[in-house]
Amino acid sequence: MASTREARLEGVEKRKEEWVDIAIVGGGLVGASLGCALAALVERTGLRVAVIEPAPLDRQLAEPWQPSFDARASAIASGSARHFERLGVWEAMVEQAAPIRTIHVSERGRLGATRLRAAELGVAALGHVVPNAWMGRALHGRLGELPVDWHCPASVEAIAPVAEGHRLTLSDGSTLEAGLTVLADGGRSGLKERLGIESRERPYDQVALISSVEVSRPHDGIAYERFTTEGPIALLPLPDQAMELVWTHPRGEEARRLALGDGDFLAELQRAFGDRAGHFRRVGRRYAYPLSLVTARETVRPGLAVLGNAAHSLHPVAGQGFNLALRGVMDLVAAIEAGGERGEAPGSAAVLQDFEARRDGDRQEVIRFSDGLIRLFGLDHPVLSHARAAGLVGLNLVGPLRRTLARRAMGLER
Repeated sequence: MASTREARLEGVEKRKEEWVDIAIVGGGLVGASLGCALAALVERTGLRVAVIEPAPLDRQLAEPWQPSFDARASAIASGSARHFERLGVWEAMVEQAAPIRTIHVSERGRLGATRLRAAELGVAALGHVVPNAWMGRALHGRLGELPVDWHCPASVEAIAPVAEGHRLTLSDGSTLEAGLTVLADGGRSGLKERLGIESRERPYDQVALISSVEVSRPHDGIAYERFTTEGPIALLPLPDQAMELVWTHPRGEEARRLALGDGDFLAELQRAFGDRAGHFRRVGRRYAYPLSLVTARETVRPGLAVLGNAAHSLHPVAGQGFNLALRGVMDLVAAIEAGGERGEAPGSAAVLQDFEARRDGDRQEVIRFSDGLIRLFGLDHPVLSHARAAGLVGLNLVGPLRRTLARRAMGLER
């Protein structure tokens, strides 16, 4: 690989461009995770990696950490925590994390419920809930220790295929030629569309209202998945007695609740969720996001890979989106490493076909599970409602099946 890289570097030098083996478009959680995951290869083989991120990051890392009640957070499965441990960032992340010791799944108005417990599997936690800003801080701190080229703040203004990969024209005035370009920008930049990569979109006609709430008693590390006639409600444990709320609404009906005063909003949440978590007594800033199942029709091309929300955007209630994306990060690095041992460049068709083969089964299974869960509990039919309740009761009684479901939720089975 080294001799090929030297030849490319010489060719690029003549064109007054900068050659990198891998250009990561997007320095958010997925892009930063990829940068950290490439650390061993960068240090061992001298791979040149560039990260392009439009949001300035230096100020965030320089300032002392200030926990915010309004901060967005993500559920990190145990399997993902193990990946982060290998990347050398989990010790920092877990400082601000809240463990999930039990997952409680129920349907409003029905007696059935299923509880998945960490103790039953002999582990301390099924997962953790970590503020996104803190995760980003830990990842960027690790990236700052690596020989990675940062273009920040900068965005990709133009992208074009070339013989050895893609040429990227950046807003900071620089031009990169990359053997492998990884789109990890969440799909917000429009680069997929400019490259002619279409997406399949299946709207749920739902909107997720996301906020933080405080409850009247300790949550004991319980994460709730509560299915209601309006849509699912998820509550995830945060430090102290705070919980992350994901409240799904039929499209158009979220506006009224966004406009409610805090007291009225909490009263309606209490009526919709019930009192399993205690009484809701404080709510933070509220955000609303339309929900769709979005999948890119192509996730690889020679010299190109698509990761994270740019590749697939899932319903948040099952908490699988970021965990699926992180497994994609690790599989891409494994394919690059295996290809390097065969003398293949990171952006070669063989490496990217290997990556796609590693990802396809996991991706399809998680998409089917998340989508099927939402559609199953979204059907309002008396017979089906009783069947769902019986299923939840039965699942709670059948230990091996329940443990299998728990291991899958933890990201330990693929």
